[in-house]
Amino acid sequence: MNDRITTLDLNQGYMASGAARNKVLRNTYWLLALSLVPTVLGAWIGVATGITQSMGGGLGMIVFLGGAFGFIFAIEKTKNSAAGVPVLLGFTFFMGLMLSRMIAMVLGFKNGPELIMTAFGGTAGVFFVMATLSSVIKRDLSGMGKWLFVGALAIMVGGIINVFVGSTAGMMAISVAAIGVFSAYMLYDLKQIVDGGETNYISATLALYLDIVNVFQSLLALLGIFGGERD
Repeated sequence: MNDRITTLDLNQGYMASGAARNKVLRNTYWLLALSLVPTVLGAWIGVATGITQSMGGGLGMIVFLGGAFGFIFAIEKTKNSAAGVPVLLGFTFFMGLMLSRMIAMVLGFKNGPELIMTAFGGTAGVFFVMATLSSVIKRDLSGMGKWLFVGALAIMVGGIINVFVGSTAGMMAISVAAIGVFSAYMLYDLKQIVDGGETNYISATLALYLDIVNVFQSLLALLGIFGGERD
């Protein structure tokens, strides 16, 4: 009798934890979709006003790093309060503004809109594949985290150096590496939610948003380099 009660309690606990994980995943997907709205708005304002066009080189890097890390710190501080979602959406608006400089450059090509849509479609395809893999892979992927962090750090340092060097070959290498690392990060972050390692949907959304933005801008950079058509 006691064994049956214990088994029943374990099953109920597993069902409850499964429901909690599904709720986090569902809320993350909804907030991730919502976060694209201020991103698009920020990118549109940036392109229309040209506000980021003058922020090249070191100035642009300082504004980006200062704003990004400031927002990320604020999101982590407010993720368990009612302010968490507005702060996250403010960050995605800021990221849209920062992306507008690259988007404006790509729109300078004759086939600019097609390149942007291709990068968006490619990013959506990567996300779909990683979301599918995260639901079918049973292996624990938590050990990937430290290696992916090292890879992301190396990409960031390489990107900072290349801002001042201005090497097209360097940009290509960094973009290819970023697509690989942040696609893997996407799988890792999704698997963390599926396995119950991430229980806060705001933190989960932030992680996935950063993965998506990095894959998108890296794809866009490569498409601009290889597929951009001048008038």
